[in-house]
Amino acid sequence: MLSNKIKLSYGIGALGKDLACSIVYIFLMYYYTDVVGIAPAFAGTLFLVARMWDAFNDPAMGMIVDNTRTRFGKFRPWILVGTVLNSIALIALFTKPSGLSGNSLYVYTSIVYILWGMTYTVMDIPYWSMIPSLAKTKKDREQIAVIPRVFASCAWLIMGSFGLSIIGFLGKGDSIKGFSIFAIGIAALFIMSELLVFFNVKEQVQSENKSEKINLKSAFRMILKNDQLVALIGTILLFNLMVQLSGGVAIYYFKYVVGRENLFSVFTGVSGLAEMGGLLMFPLMASKFGRERLYFLACALPIIGFSCLFMSGAVMPQSIIAVAFSGIIARIGTGFTLGLSTVMLADVVDYGEYKFGTRNESVVFSVQTLLVKSASAVSGWLIGTGLSLVGYVANVEQTSATITGLKVLMIFIPIGLSVVGYIVYKKFYNLHGEYYDGIMEKIKFRNSLDNLPDHIEV
Repeated sequence: MLSNKIKLSYGIGALGKDLACSIVYIFLMYYYTDVVGIAPAFAGTLFLVARMWDAFNDPAMGMIVDNTRTRFGKFRPWILVGTVLNSIALIALFTKPSGLSGNSLYVYTSIVYILWGMTYTVMDIPYWSMIPSLAKTKKDREQIAVIPRVFASCAWLIMGSFGLSIIGFLGKGDSIKGFSIFAIGIAALFIMSELLVFFNVKEQVQSENKSEKINLKSAFRMILKNDQLVALIGTILLFNLMVQLSGGVAIYYFKYVVGRENLFSVFTGVSGLAEMGGLLMFPLMASKFGRERLYFLACALPIIGFSCLFMSGAVMPQSIIAVAFSGIIARIGTGFTLGLSTVMLADVVDYGEYKFGTRNESVVFSVQTLLVKSASAVSGWLIGTGLSLVGYVANVEQTSATITGLKVLMIFIPIGLSVVGYIVYKKFYNLHGEYYDGIMEKIKFRNSLDNLPDHIEV
């Protein structure tokens, strides 16, 4: 049983790291296009190209973590190192060097963004990879997985609700200055939060079946040959793409389609609260309804929520109540999905042990980091390319074609992604019920045989 000190420290770690990534995922495209003046198509393409590198970088980091052997364990050293490096990259990301423009600005932007993605990987993969080492049973994992997710949702709630106001206050009319000071403050909080994780959160469960050191080829083999991990990759990718696409385009939607930029904070704020509510309800809901039915509900609620946003946009687009209601319905479902995806990844670690005979938590959880960043890249590319195709021009009244394109990006594509995500889950993911329980029994039996004294014959 984990102490409250460990739980709180681990949760605060999620708060710090998600403050550091939410500013990027929510505001970076807007910062590039409407503040710095970078072409939307270039920014979107940069997001996509950087993630191609992560297809190798993230599994490689998972391999490195799984091969780490220190007196501090294999997770905490990399959390600390990655936090410091990523904080430096975050500050550089939202700092525009004086006099830099044209091609030089584009080169600087590209280098810093790629470095940000690489350094975030260094800390994010070991952070989430710790979950299987903190609890072994299905029930305990469902309870523990909620803790960092709730704190992470708090970070997104704070950033979405108050980010623009804080930036405006700090910059006093100078958005570039406001973003830069805000990024420095976020970086400081990030470092302090991860120091709590480093000193207070230690591995509680040691696998009886010790993992051998692996190479990059083995890491990719474990990913590609783990059919349940591949199935989960599909569902998590579609989920994250739905969330990040709607989140990334929301500021444009409320500023130009609805005509009230302040509704962005309303929508994001109530959505964040709803997501936290879904996470807090997750253990009870999973116990009451089972994961399969809960996943159906998790995919259905965003469809209902975005449909309500579309209908309210046609009838009463500037209604605070209608916007808030739509956000609440949509994001309760994402709260369920966040809890489900975390515990399912932990279950996939067990499945990998059953199939390959070794536990490689960081290789499995490296997929989560890659998928989150990949979804951000694809959504950024869709937004950037889409805005360019429909003739978006920053800070002016948009054409009807641009308005239509923003509606498609904000509402209809996320609805489609939710539908496809559930189809992939239903058809290909099998780690529930008796099948999963049977796998755990076989692992337990195999480990009991491995632990018999050498002189005893079976």
